[in-house]
Amino acid sequence: MARLSSGWRALILCWAVVLLLIGGGTGVLAWLGPLPAPPVAEAPAAPPAAPSPPVAPAIAQAPPAPEPPPVIEAASRPGPAPGRPIPAGEEALQDSGPHGSMPRIGPDGRTSIRAFGRPFDRQESRPRIGLVIGGLGMNAALTEEAIRRLPGPVTLAFSPYAPQPGRLLDQARARGMEVLLALPLEPTGYPLNNPGNRALLTSLPAADNEDRLAWLLSRFSGYVGAIGALGPMRGERFAAMLGPYGDLQARIASRGLLYVDPRPGAPSPERAWGRSIDLVIDEPATRGEIELKLRTLEALARERGAALGYAGEASPVLIDRLAAWAGTVEASGLVLAPVTALMQRPAAR
Repeated sequence: MARLSSGWRALILCWAVVLLLIGGGTGVLAWLGPLPAPPVAEAPAAPPAAPSPPVAPAIAQAPPAPEPPPVIEAASRPGPAPGRPIPAGEEALQDSGPHGSMPRIGPDGRTSIRAFGRPFDRQESRPRIGLVIGGLGMNAALTEEAIRRLPGPVTLAFSPYAPQPGRLLDQARARGMEVLLALPLEPTGYPLNNPGNRALLTSLPAADNEDRLAWLLSRFSGYVGAIGALGPMRGERFAAMLGPYGDLQARIASRGLLYVDPRPGAPSPERAWGRSIDLVIDEPATRGEIELKLRTLEALARERGAALGYAGEASPVLIDRLAAWAGTVEASGLVLAPVTALMQRPAAR
């Protein structure tokens, strides 16, 4: 083989060195592993966003409207939402009596009906349906359950014999629930049906009954009126004496209170603002009968424009049925109303 020229030898040597370097570099890279990925520069942190404003009705941007007067409110709704609290009492509406403070009409003509009534839209056109629940105050746990579960427009009748009604009455007022004083009047079946040692009786002199009435009216404050029933005892014997019964209504009215006659179908009170009830809904106090009576009460409200029901004894089954029924009232085209929104002027006028 011809000897290579020195130029070719130099060229071959150069390429050999290049190939040697490439092979060595490849081995080193394989030994070191892949290069780490270059760090990605983070975008600068954005300043914290301002908190989103709370969702509110469109009118929330407008200045708040002044509080409506006590007798006007948006239509009352059944349900657990409490109404505007009702005050516990007003000094101007209290009068000294032989057994303690009693209600009176204020110097400016203000009455307990106005001061302690639940606001209600007087322009409400739907048929009104009201409920008075009696037998409250003696059993604290049951009374608290009624206050907690029943809708605000339901009216509560407290026993004058309740040992410590103050806390329970405060709870009722905090939910905007109207309160009545339960008056023990001589019932059918007396003395087997005994309304207690402060009851107004047909056998007592007028002065004794008047003293007993003063005691009853002084038991607590902040109530809109009285109902002539103590639980299921509805004072039929006393009410049958037209003279004394009319005098009782007049004395109730003279103190700025309304009066509810608990006898279904009785004439509206002649000498006091108020009304008679249309139906007793808890006799008998079974689930099926209560539901049937409530449907009957709805029909009466549609027929007459308003209807008032009475339950003499609060019980777990009654509270449960009323709480479930109250949620269906508006869907039926009716509106629950407190007793002050159902009262009528004295029939004697």
